[in-house]
Amino acid sequence: MTELTLRIAAATDLSLMAALEARSTAHPWSEGQYRGSFESGHQLLIAQNGADIVGLAVIMLVLDEAHLLNIVIDQDWQGQGLGRRLLGQLMQRERQQGALRMFLEVRESNTIARALYESIGFSECGIRKHYYRAEQGREHAILMEASL
Repeated sequence: MTELTLRIAAATDLSLMAALEARSTAHPWSEGQYRGSFESGHQLLIAQNGADIVGLAVIMLVLDEAHLLNIVIDQDWQGQGLGRRLLGQLMQRERQQGALRMFLEVRESNTIARALYESIGFSECGIRKHYYRAEQGREHAILMEASL
């Protein structure tokens, strides 16, 4: 496996990002949501393993806080440690940009992601009740934070 590299997404990448997420997650962002983040000035990043696009992330930096709004690993690359590597690189990148902490929200039912986040230093700091749409009704979001 070659080194995981990050590049800043361009407007021409937005449909690719939406398509990657649509085939990789049960509750994907739409192209319009990516466009909204792009136009709002959020950091949209694409992760590549060699020439292959294997993931993406959306981050909002507010003063000294980084807010991870979305992170996705392509379904064909899941389970190979790329999520851990991508998140580690994101945390290092945000630290270099002056962030002291990173925050994120995760579905209460997403135990795999929660375990990953906890294993690299995130801890629960709150809950947003009925935050996410779910198959039946709504689901809580667990708020997590880590020092950078």
